[in-house]
Amino acid sequence: MPHKVTYRVYYEDTDAGGIMYHGNYINFCERARTEFINAKGLSNREMHDRHILTVVRHLEAHYFAPAFLEDQVTVQTEVSEIKNSSFVLKQTIFRGEDTLFMMNIVLVCINGEKRPVRIPEMLKNILE
Repeated sequence: MPHKVTYRVYYEDTDAGGIMYHGNYINFCERARTEFINAKGLSNREMHDRHILTVVRHLEAHYFAPAFLEDQVTVQTEVSEIKNSSFVLKQTIFRGEDTLFMMNIVLVCINGEKRPVRIPEMLKNILE
C-alpha cells in the first residue's frame, strides 16, 4: 500500500521564477521517506540507535512538469523491490492528478564499517 504525504511549495523551494528548484524534488522525496518509515512504526532516530544504516546507491529521476510557489504537492512512496542488502522505492510527486516527478531510488543497508549487510529483520518486516 503506497504511503502519501502532502507538502506546500514554499518560497525557499523555488528559483527566481517561482518554479520549484530541481534538487528540491529529491529533498521532498527524502522527507517523504522519513514519514513513510515513521508511519510504519519506526523512526530514523531508532534506526540510527539500532545501527540500521541506509545509504543511497543509485537514483533515477524523471521530471514531467514543474511545481510552482504555493502548490500543494503529494509525494507517494511505495516499495518496489526488496533484495538481500538493498531495497528499491518508487516515489512520485503529484499536484492533484498531474504527475510532476518520479524517482526510483536504491537504498543499501550498511554496517559501521560502511560495508553492505543484510537488511535487518525489523526493517525488512516494515518494508514487506
